[in-house]
Amino acid sequence: MPGHVSSARAPQRASGAAPLWSQAADLIREDIVSRGLAPGARLSSERELSTRYDISRVTLRKALLHLVDQQLLTASHGRGWFVAAPVAAREWPNDLESFSATARRKNLTPGSLVLRQEPAVASLNEAERLDVPAGTPLFRLDRVRLLDDVRIAVDRTLVVTRHAPGIEEADFTSSSLFDELRARGVELDRSEATIEARSAEPELARQLQIPQGSPVLALDQTIYTREQRPVLLSAVEYSGERYRLRTTFPPR
Repeated sequence: MPGHVSSARAPQRASGAAPLWSQAADLIREDIVSRGLAPGARLSSERELSTRYDISRVTLRKALLHLVDQQLLTASHGRGWFVAAPVAAREWPNDLESFSATARRKNLTPGSLVLRQEPAVASLNEAERLDVPAGTPLFRLDRVRLLDDVRIAVDRTLVVTRHAPGIEEADFTSSSLFDELRARGVELDRSEATIEARSAEPELARQLQIPQGSPVLALDQTIYTREQRPVLLSAVEYSGERYRLRTTFPPR
């Protein structure tokens, strides 16, 4: 069946070989890669896979769960096993790195669907966070962020316009906001952020093409320049099934 994994190879039971479940996991992984199966492609049923690989359902399930742990597959109760969407692994808070730079470092292709790109004015709350008078001109940029054409997050950003003249003319379907800021002499230094778990509201679920109520990771941050001047507010909501947060804590 198109889009399904099919293989007549079977794990070898020779003495000293890797466990059957590990061999089966390797075969499934090889088939997914060699056939270029896209995220969302469904594997054949467990009954068919166990027959093709000549292994028990218990062994097959262990192999499949291992691939879920490796973030190559996802499981949907009652529906089966699916090729997982790419996951962005972002080191936090070790550095201040753009979404595009993180993606390329992970050998993924970044992209954006621009939802809104327009002038705005600072509300009282935004003005306080950006240390500017209320009503100060801002640039508003709302985007769906993509990795290998998979919807990963919705990013809503406000920039103090006077710090980055001409920023509104950039093509943000492909351009990095951080790169555009640096091109205008804005040197970004640090971010103050809060992170929390939420459930996807209807609009966000539609934009990310995920079920309403799905888990999301919400990041709200203020980004400062080298002069410690707040220049940017960003609220990013990541699909919980497509994004992984990783950090390192030094020993004390």
